[in-house]
Amino acid sequence: QVQLVESGGGLVQPGGSLRLSCAASGIIFSTNAMNWYRRAPGKQRELVARITSGFSTNYADSVKGRFTISRDNAKNTVYLQMNSLKPEDTAIYYCNVVVSGSQYYWGQGTQVTVSS
Repeated sequence: QVQLVESGGGLVQPGGSLRLSCAASGIIFSTNAMNWYRRAPGKQRELVARITSGFSTNYADSVKGRFTISRDNAKNTVYLQMNSLKPEDTAIYYCNVVVSGSQYYWGQGTQVTVSS
């Protein structure tokens, strides 16, 4: 059974930082690309960042230079370091993995609120 458990969200002031974590189980973590998505109020779900099994990374234009995705295969965990946070980063952030090209798994989400 695949499980993804996010943590690390919260309330932060503009310009602040947060680090999200996603602990995975039930998959061979090191062989899978891992993704972070977000859904802001009234908006569609957006792919924020992706890290492949080979540690290549991709980012949405809106977060480039501010967010960093990383992974620790020994801990089966993927991270999202978020710096210089803006109010428009407010959203529920979800960890995601796609297994065998077609099986999508999601975490429960963690709320990030950027507000003064």
